[in-house]
Amino acid sequence: MTPDIASRQRWMGVLARAGERLTDYERQLKDAEYQLIRPAEIGMTLVRGRMGGTGAAFNLGEMTVTRCVVRLADGRTGYSYLAGRNKRQAELAALADAHLQGGDRQRWLELLIEPLEDIQRAQRAKRQAEAASTRVEFVTMVRGES
Repeated sequence: MTPDIASRQRWMGVLARAGERLTDYERQLKDAEYQLIRPAEIGMTLVRGRMGGTGAAFNLGEMTVTRCVVRLADGRTGYSYLAGRNKRQAELAALADAHLQGGDRQRWLELLIEPLEDIQRAQRAKRQAEAASTRVEFVTMVRGES
C-alpha cells in the first residue's frame, strides 16, 4: 500500500466518524466552487461478520449509509460514505476529501483532520476507561494436596 493510499484511508475514516462536528467547518469547505457529481443519497448496505473474527463469514444485517461525490472547479473529485442518513454531512465529507487531494493538503490536515482525530481519540479513550471500570477479574483457587 502506498503512503498516499494509507493517508487517504486515514482521513476518510476520520471524516466518516466526524458526525455533526463537520458542520463546524462548513464555511471553509464550501469556500470553493464545486458541483455535485452524485448528490448525497441514502441507501442500504449489507454488513457481514465473522465468528471470532476469523471464522466463516455470515450476513449480520443491513445498515443505512449516505454517499456523495463532488468535483471541485480544478477537477479534484471527493467521495464520502457515511453510516446513517445525514446528507449534509456526506456532502461536507466529500468536499473535505476533494480538498485534501490538492497541493494544500497539509493545511487541510492541520485545520480539519488532526483536530477531529484528537477529539475521536479522546472519545475512544473515555469509552475504554468507562468499560475498564466495570471489568471483573476472576481468580481460580487451586486446592493443595493433603
